[in-house]
Amino acid sequence: MSGKSSTLGPGMRADTLPFGIPGAQAPGATLTTVSRAVAENEPPPLSPNSDLRVVGKPVPRIDGALKVTGRARYTADMQLPGMLYASVATSRLPHARVKSIDMRAAQAHPGVRAVHVVKRVLGVAVLRDKSAEMPADFPIVRFAGQPIAAVAAVSQTAADEAAALIRVEYEPLPFVVDVDEARKPDAPLVYPGPADQPHTAGGGGGLQNLPQQGNVHGPARNERGNVETGFKQADVMVEAEFRTQVQTHGALETHGMVADWRGDGLTVYASTQSTSSVRDELAEIMDLPESRVRVLTEYMGGGFGAKFGAGNAGAMAAELSRKAGAPVRLTLTRKDEHLSTGNRPNSRQHLKIGATKDGHLTAIDLRCFGTGGVGTGAGAGGPAANMYQCPNLLVEESDVFTNAGPAAAFRAPGHPQGCFALEQVIDELAEKLDLDPLELRGRNDNSAVRREERRIGAARAHWAARRAPGADRGPIKRGIGVAQALWYRIVNLDSACEVRIGRDGSVELLSAVQDIGGGIRTALAQVVAEELGREASDVRVSIGDTAYPVGPPSGGSMTTTSITPAARAAVFQARQAMSAALGPFFGVSASEIEMRDGKVFPRADRSRAISFRQAAGRLRTSEVVGRASRVADYEQPKQLVQYGGVQFVELAVDTETGVIKVEHVVAVHDCGRPLNPLAVESQINGGIIQGISYALYEDRRLDRNTGLMVNPNLEAYKIAGAFETPEIETVILENYLALSSTDAGGIGEPATVATAAAIANAFYNATGVRVRMLPMTPAVVLDALRQEMRA
Repeated sequence: MSGKSSTLGPGMRADTLPFGIPGAQAPGATLTTVSRAVAENEPPPLSPNSDLRVVGKPVPRIDGALKVTGRARYTADMQLPGMLYASVATSRLPHARVKSIDMRAAQAHPGVRAVHVVKRVLGVAVLRDKSAEMPADFPIVRFAGQPIAAVAAVSQTAADEAAALIRVEYEPLPFVVDVDEARKPDAPLVYPGPADQPHTAGGGGGLQNLPQQGNVHGPARNERGNVETGFKQADVMVEAEFRTQVQTHGALETHGMVADWRGDGLTVYASTQSTSSVRDELAEIMDLPESRVRVLTEYMGGGFGAKFGAGNAGAMAAELSRKAGAPVRLTLTRKDEHLSTGNRPNSRQHLKIGATKDGHLTAIDLRCFGTGGVGTGAGAGGPAANMYQCPNLLVEESDVFTNAGPAAAFRAPGHPQGCFALEQVIDELAEKLDLDPLELRGRNDNSAVRREERRIGAARAHWAARRAPGADRGPIKRGIGVAQALWYRIVNLDSACEVRIGRDGSVELLSAVQDIGGGIRTALAQVVAEELGREASDVRVSIGDTAYPVGPPSGGSMTTTSITPAARAAVFQARQAMSAALGPFFGVSASEIEMRDGKVFPRADRSRAISFRQAAGRLRTSEVVGRASRVADYEQPKQLVQYGGVQFVELAVDTETGVIKVEHVVAVHDCGRPLNPLAVESQINGGIIQGISYALYEDRRLDRNTGLMVNPNLEAYKIAGAFETPEIETVILENYLALSSTDAGGIGEPATVATAAAIANAFYNATGVRVRMLPMTPAVVLDALRQEMRA
């Protein structure tokens, strides 16, 4: 499938790669081939999945048995000799000046070995002009749950007892925790002047140096064309207000680290999505060279965007370990996890869209306010700006500071909020134009992939049989709704792998990338196994250690996109070295040696095949090694490359109780080349369940009078469980983009983006009533039904 062209530069070749979707019917989506300029040392193109043995096949996770039997070691499982346990004292006031901190009683506790007072709070916005605030000995408290001090003791009980003995004297300050109240000119100020949150490894933070009035930081503007002109051209318009809530991160494992300070450096076991960003942040905090900080993540209990960097927990653990001269484990309580480690910001969206009578959009105007607490990053304009073709667009996004814990990146930041508004308005436009909602989307969405996804999903969900809104008689009403999702191709070139083939036939891949639960271990094993003619279970995958080649962060669906081409390049190098060593034995050139089905043989004579282990035994050295880093995509598209999907939701509404029951979801998604459809399906299932949880249940509630969270646990903070999980039918498209040696993409974001919007549209189809706020609790549903009856 490869050839050469005289127009290419030195060290380059022209490769022919698959492009499009096998079996697609939508124009522009059908499978074809394209030519790409590729470096000579890159592996040859992969065929479509149907022609491969391991890649593209549903492979059980290679670490599955370790997890279900409890042998997989998480941060909380680490037991180091002489290890101490940490506990944190946090503020119960949402805004205050700390006058004094008395640690004497805590230090006197018999089990305590070290104490630490927090001098710098991480993950929050920072005043542009420090002189705007009176100097203080301790950080200003700006949210309830802000860490104040920590202790390390010989047991967790002793540490908790000692932390309770810390005495803090506060000067309370005025506070505001409600986003609408915080926008008022006379609202208490969270920061006494303009403040910005620096960007974080996980995509947190926001634009710097935006205008700020009071607590309102922004707006950030995204504009093309002229919306006033566009609305004058419109024959129909829909204008509506939407409200979404704050959703807290609720990963299986809370934030935790074990810090082991030695005189020559620091070793940290962390529940993190990025070993490298933890290393870099701790090196800066502890004033160490990065080479003297080692971070390990063997296994972790999930992360949705909040587990990047060392954070306050990591900094406190490291400081306590240095002071105590012993390892220290700090694992946050579930309450602290709710309060201080991250959340999805809420939104107040005013959305107006115009269209011509033939169904072409003329203008989109979105004004959005949201709070990331004492941080930024509350925008929701991505879907409005990027989903549909519209010549005139204005998006204004403003952050509203409140005295609440800082936001963090959360599985497609801003997109579930924005999609909830956008996709409802698109449905309302379709109704005004007397068009099928899918038809209106088709007239304005130039994505050939989503066109194919709409076609497949409509057939699977029996969309043609959809009835008019509110057609059911009686209190139980059923409906079906649709919504689209999008996310983006993100590549991190700090992605490298090393592959070793031992003389005993063993194969090992090493990389600092960590598996947050998406199954990257197995995908890497599949890539290596495919190249060597082995099974995924034959490959040892050693990851999550900064002593290994650098790995990308696990977030933004960039992991598979970034690391698997590096893995394939590394194993390709190792295979070439092994083939070169075996060439004399077989009497052929290295390029003529085939590896397949666990055998090695000359391509022209399979009868001479020997086992892979026998072949490796003929190596002249103890091992051959390939090491490679991610190269840039073969072509840089002119526009953002989008991944996405289309989701159809069938639900039932009890109009007497207000209870919504999602019964069936059809989800059609693309993620480039799916390396392991079993893992991709699992990611889609998880995204849908999380989207249902966001749409119907999750809601951080803060008491306006005290600033405290009233539901900081998993009993009062409802998350969807087994009883709320519907039948989920997934369809995974192979969408070849011809951009890398694996052509893999990500799937972590899109499945959660469209779910709430599809539920809202299905609710309207069931009842004939719009719900424009989340979560759609029974109280919200009944109120909407009552208002419709009064109207």
